[in-house]
Amino acid sequence: MRVFLSALGIAIGIAAMTAVAGISSSSRAELDDRLAALGTNMLTVAPGNALGGDTATLPPEAPAMIARVGPVQKVAATGTVKNAKIYRNDRIPAAESGGMVVQATHPKLLETVGARIVDGVWFNAATERYPTVVLGDSAARRLGIGKAGPEIRVYLGNTWFTVIGILDPVPLAPELDAAALVGWTGAATYLGFDGHPTTVYTRSPDESVETVRSVLAQTANPEHPNEVKVSRPSDALAARQATDKAFTGLLLGLGAVALLVGGVGVANTMVITVLERRGEIGLRRSLGATRGQIRTQFLVESLMLSALGGLAGITLGMGVTTVYASTQNWEAVIPAWATVGGLGATLVIGATAGLYPAVRASRLPPTEALAAP
Repeated sequence: MRVFLSALGIAIGIAAMTAVAGISSSSRAELDDRLAALGTNMLTVAPGNALGGDTATLPPEAPAMIARVGPVQKVAATGTVKNAKIYRNDRIPAAESGGMVVQATHPKLLETVGARIVDGVWFNAATERYPTVVLGDSAARRLGIGKAGPEIRVYLGNTWFTVIGILDPVPLAPELDAAALVGWTGAATYLGFDGHPTTVYTRSPDESVETVRSVLAQTANPEHPNEVKVSRPSDALAARQATDKAFTGLLLGLGAVALLVGGVGVANTMVITVLERRGEIGLRRSLGATRGQIRTQFLVESLMLSALGGLAGITLGMGVTTVYASTQNWEAVIPAWATVGGLGATLVIGATAGLYPAVRASRLPPTEALAAP
């Protein structure tokens, strides 16, 4: 019964560590997803001012050059199509454009800025070459267009364009909401687009954002890097990094406490076991068992006690984490270190805690052990 209760104590300690680690990791994953939705790893590049005070321009090759930067994962660009207005039909006066802008865009813009098509489709390699347009949420509402399709057309730059898609509002790039997006090639063919990007969007790993930002200006415009504006990393990125550090410290602290409690339980059980089994130890020594064999016996018992308690605790902790995460509509995330590392640490602590009782048992003289009540 004492062995069972000790194993149970170890199991509860390891279960607590596993559950706390799993629940905290699941919570952190949920928080990371929410912070990622705020664009923590997105940077934008735009033309600044030239020396004369006029607005500078980015080279047409800027997106391709930025894509060569090692840590950059995604790149997409938009370019304002000058002197192109969008109307519901060709009978609306030219002055009543509704303040909407026409933007040439790369096909990868959707995934780079985290936008979503609410109706229709996005550009592909074929449609971006033809007179097709995707409307931002605000632009579609101003034009009175609620759906996309081959029969839905708008008058854009003196040419009829087919509306193939409508965007949901884009929190990370609100400037797209009031825009009519045209394929990069189609804009050059039908609207005389000059190929100069006005905004380049980039995505990089969180840990590389600062490094990428430091080289974006020189990469986008090597001849005049001072004429390039680069956005600063989001404040949410700093919050995300601070959160990760806080969670890591919390998990390590709780894990250390749980393992310490389990180790004390193992040591206590093994010391009492030696005291209660002195008669058995004396009998075995009298029958020829060596000190090494006695040490091995008690050390193996200590390891088995720790292993059984650890496995039971890990299983229980994983179950608690899964149930709790499901009630919060989170994805259950159980870090590997909390399972493999927890079990390994339990065995190390079990061996350490059982070493002294094992040595003490091996040093008992046979006559004294046999004489014990």
